[in-house]
Amino acid sequence: MAFSIQDVREEQLDQIEQLEQLCFSVPWPRDALRRQLPDDNHVFLAATDGGRVLGYVGMMFVLDEGYISNVAVAPAFRRRGIADALIAELLRRADALSLSFVTLEVREHNIPAISLYENNGFVRVGLRKNYYQKPCENAVLMTRYLEKQRQET
Repeated sequence: MAFSIQDVREEQLDQIEQLEQLCFSVPWPRDALRRQLPDDNHVFLAATDGGRVLGYVGMMFVLDEGYISNVAVAPAFRRRGIADALIAELLRRADALSLSFVTLEVREHNIPAISLYENNGFVRVGLRKNYYQKPCENAVLMTRYLEKQRQET
């Protein structure tokens, strides 16, 4: 499947908001998504096949720390490498920003997502009790360390 990855633009927020509602039990409101648009503290990427948004990933960064907000791919387009490509580009940008690590939370029982992150070099570093609602569930805290990787090359 052919798709490209680029910075999210304002005019894509309608589609991203729809994906957010489709993929999450507690979707982010539009204003929160708008605050993720690329700037001096955010990377917000969309995978598209022309005009259609297939998936997205967002990250806020402060100093040398990156925090992934959401990773989502439309259910009809999952398991086609879109999430891997989004994460790879996000990590490339994190490395270009000289971030030391990128971290995220994932539902404890979301085994496909945990596998996706582990396959992309994230490791489990903690547990946040009762972090998620609808349903109430623990979050696994996962981190990908980048500084060590840069020092080894």
